[in-house]
Amino acid sequence: MTRTQQTGAFSVRPMDTDPGRKGGRSDAELVHEWVTHPRSAFWMMGGARLEDVEREYAAIASHPHHDAFIGLHEGRPAFLMERYDPTEVELAGLYEAEPGDIGMHFLVAPPETPVHGFTLAVITTVMETLFADPGVRRVVVEPDVTNSAVHALNKAVGFEVIREITKPEKQALLSACTREQFEAATTGADR
Repeated sequence: MTRTQQTGAFSVRPMDTDPGRKGGRSDAELVHEWVTHPRSAFWMMGGARLEDVEREYAAIASHPHHDAFIGLHEGRPAFLMERYDPTEVELAGLYEAEPGDIGMHFLVAPPETPVHGFTLAVITTVMETLFADPGVRRVVVEPDVTNSAVHALNKAVGFEVIREITKPEKQALLSACTREQFEAATTGADR
């Protein structure tokens, strides 16, 4: 899926978990650089080694209920997207699941030069990618309660807070966005 926005063309492809990829850095090397950057503190992998990232994303690739994707901006890797079944991964037993729920994480690569509206364009692309599946009725997320930047982005694309929940690694703000809420939040906006 490719979408052109004011900030350029975005697309998403499955993450390549082959560490021996030829012709440039592997996806794991890119993701390692992104998740260990100080701006990515909420990803909780600041001290990860490349091998840790390779192992983590190989596990995701082999998991039947979790997928990872590389988001491209103008054909270049620019963000990470994860999709998961919240009844099996991350939120199992922590919330009242509804038919058609999908869970999501996203991480924007640390920019060389910040572009106004870029992160909003990324989350919009992520949501459109998820809702491209007709079986998805609602996206659920569980960001850290102190991550005010992502809470603002979530609200901008239609998420509503359900409640605070306790996860093993953090206090999270469980939030959800239906297809209709996303469309209402983004309709008419040239994002």
